[in-house]
Amino acid sequence: MVSLENIAQAALRRDGLGLRSLVQEFLRGQPKLASVSRPQTEDQEILGIAAGLIELLAQRSGQAAPSWTGDIGPMPKPFVMLEAATRMKRLRALCEAESPEPLRKRGLYAPPDFLTFA
Repeated sequence: MVSLENIAQAALRRDGLGLRSLVQEFLRGQPKLASVSRPQTEDQEILGIAAGLIELLAQRSGQAAPSWTGDIGPMPKPFVMLEAATRMKRLRALCEAESPEPLRKRGLYAPPDFLTFA
């Protein structure tokens, strides 16, 4: 079973293909996102990414996010979710300007259609 922490770790590695696969599997097994548990870690990067992603998925599916996400602050430093955006100025600018709000408020930057398949 895929955990939210596994998903956050894939995102932190900027493993786009792995992230998409993990999120799809996670959503098949977790229809009620408000009940998803907080990752059992004190790593602020993992917690920030996990909170941003679960809020994004909840928003897109019209569900409530888990209450624990309100206790998680922004990333220790801004983080671009796509490896290509670390090298491509225009893509990075797009990510910074149009990142979905649940990600942007935590200092996470991705294109506006990030994980829209979900």
